[in-house]
Amino acid sequence: MSVINTEIKPFKAQAFKDGKFIEVTEADLKGKWGVFFFYPADFTFVCPTELGDVADHYEEFQKMGVEIYSVSTDTHFTHKAWHDSSETIAKIKYTMIGDPTMQISRNFEVLRENEGLANRGTFIVDPDGIIQAVEITAEGIGRDAEDLLRKVKAAQYVRAHPGEVCPAKWKEGEATLAPSLDLVGKI
Repeated sequence: MSVINTEIKPFKAQAFKDGKFIEVTEADLKGKWGVFFFYPADFTFVCPTELGDVADHYEEFQKMGVEIYSVSTDTHFTHKAWHDSSETIAKIKYTMIGDPTMQISRNFEVLRENEGLANRGTFIVDPDGIIQAVEITAEGIGRDAEDLLRKVKAAQYVRAHPGEVCPAKWKEGEATLAPSLDLVGKI
């Protein structure tokens, strides 16, 4: 079953952020845009390149009112150890959620049950807690933070402009479409 247009399920987890351990729940997202960025494991290979890429764009996400939550089935303690030992991970300022119970990974339907690891999954969640976009990739395929920024901007635009949609490769400021009978067969 697709999780698109569904409300995120309740959760409570420990996380590492700004040198501290914090608790995060689904209630922390209410009224804000959020991105859940699942990855298989700390201390691996593709994962730090992705998390570092998101860290490099974190300020842009913040200016758009978007909070980033990276999630793996590692503990918040492991996130801190990784943060303390890797230059790439040390630049992360966003929340790194530990999901050792695998509840959050199951909630978002990205858990590989037989391995206890999350797939690479990206979820854009609107201020009502509704999942607006999902991207799942195989373990060897890294994601691109600039494309994620573009998708968040499109989701925010569509929410702010009911009746309009963003076509392929849409970028902020470009033309949108207003679906209607007049457009059928014209594109």
